Amino acid sequence: MGKGFFKVPKAVNEPVKSYAPGSPEREAVLKAYKELWNTPVDAPLYIGSEEVRTGNTGEMHPPHDHKHCLGIYHNANKAEVEKAISVALEARKKWAALAWEERAAIFLKAADLIAGPYRAKMNAATMIAQSKTVHQAEIDSACELIDFLRFNVEFMANIYNDQPNSSEGVWNRVEYRPLEGFVYAVTPFNFTAISGNLPASAALMGNVVIWKPSTSQIFSANMIVEVFKKAGLPDGVINVLHGNAAMITDTLLASPHFAGIHFTGSTNVFQDIWKKIGNNIHNYRTYPKIVGETGGKDFILAHPSACPKQVATAITRGAFEYQGQKCSAASRVYLPKSKADETLAFVKEDVLSFKMGSPENFENFITAVIHEHSFDKLAKYIDQAKKDKDAEIFVGGGYDKSKGYFIEPTVIVTTNPHYTTMETELFGPVVTVYVYDDSKWEETLKLVDETSAYALTGAIFATCRYAIDEAVKALENAAGNFYVNDKPTGAVVGQQPFGGARASGTNDKAGSAQNLLRWVSPRLIKETFVPPVDYRYPFLG
Repeated sequence: MGKGFFKVPKAVNEPVKSYAPGSPEREAVLKAYKELWNTPVDAPLYIGSEEVRTGNTGEMHPPHDHKHCLGIYHNANKAEVEKAISVALEARKKWAALAWEERAAIFLKAADLIAGPYRAKMNAATMIAQSKTVHQAEIDSACELIDFLRFNVEFMANIYNDQPNSSEGVWNRVEYRPLEGFVYAVTPFNFTAISGNLPASAALMGNVVIWKPSTSQIFSANMIVEVFKKAGLPDGVINVLHGNAAMITDTLLASPHFAGIHFTGSTNVFQDIWKKIGNNIHNYRTYPKIVGETGGKDFILAHPSACPKQVATAITRGAFEYQGQKCSAASRVYLPKSKADETLAFVKEDVLSFKMGSPENFENFITAVIHEHSFDKLAKYIDQAKKDKDAEIFVGGGYDKSKGYFIEPTVIVTTNPHYTTMETELFGPVVTVYVYDDSKWEETLKLVDETSAYALTGAIFATCRYAIDEAVKALENAAGNFYVNDKPTGAVVGQQPFGGARASGTNDKAGSAQNLLRWVSPRLIKETFVPPVDYRYPFLG
């Protein structure tokens, strides 16, 4: 056991490297890209100290070149899932008892490994597996993941330091126990940082975790496992399963030792999981913690006082960076009639300047969407917009999946504020614009608030302070992350804690102490130094 009140290193956001021509990081990431591209991976299950290869395998393909095979991953059977539970519970005995500073050191080391020797490999893996440009990979798989690991340690220390007052003759103290059982982490394809943070944040607080990464992100998830092992994470603390999601989930949720879920993914899946937890509630040793961030139908609303060029840039970046495959991506836009033509002209100019292709070519701003199912869904909505009388394709609208799953960045303009692509989450490079009469500002505020079941992110653009104040108040519940004169994407750990409510999730704010508090079960200890020896109170006299 450590002796002392330890201060953790001050967390500072990791600087974003430029990858400009001639820079050393550019050369390093391109070298790592080529090496990973040409080195087949055999991704096992990680259960305790074992790398389990079941022989029931799937292939990994980069979305921008789906005929190229990156390697294989092994799928779990029910026996492996059950084994992961028992291994995790056994590992919990030592991990939960380990001094917090020892846990902190592991994840601080992991952050330094990613910032240093693993940076190029981590970014290259994300570029390959998820078709991210080098900039999108850098802000995700390097900087954001580093920030999660470092800031979470600082948040943990602050949580532990939060102690109750004590009266005369009494010492009150709170210990922040890990949950009694195991945590199930379910992570998405679109952010390597989220995939690392969801299991790591729960583990940092003393929990053991069973982690199922998205099938489309196994390639870079495997790199995260390598980093955690290199950092000294003990066997069995974070166990990794691939395979049939329903079978894995049902098996884990049936265990009486299921203590919580840390989830990022689709709304329907999260709701189904919540229902299953409810149906199993009588079986659990404790009420499970349910933490989830799901979808969004995120908006940009421009006031007549807004600057068209600023709004256009927010649309271009907010809707089309990483092909719109961010939960926070702008997908519905409301423009005042007086500024709409000018704003849309700037957007069109930007879109026509985009280059699209492999992320290995740093001239490309747009790459592929994640898989064929996503491609087909997006193509269907684009084709429908071409037919519908209340919608038109303003720019874009093309697509091709012969080599990779490429969808042109597409702007749909509609005369119907409830047109299907104004309300349906598409998760791709398609944004829909509705033009409103300048005189209907207040009605449009209400329209923005009531159109979507989601409430993740949103942005207001205006130079009129009264309009900004009115929008902030009217849209109080429309977005968990609300932006004034900025795009609705790009939350930074430690600066903009991320999460939304309504159908977008439990709003437990990843990148803050609020999230870590979900992974502990506090115990209050009251110690009285001189206990009373007479039951009689003074009022009895």
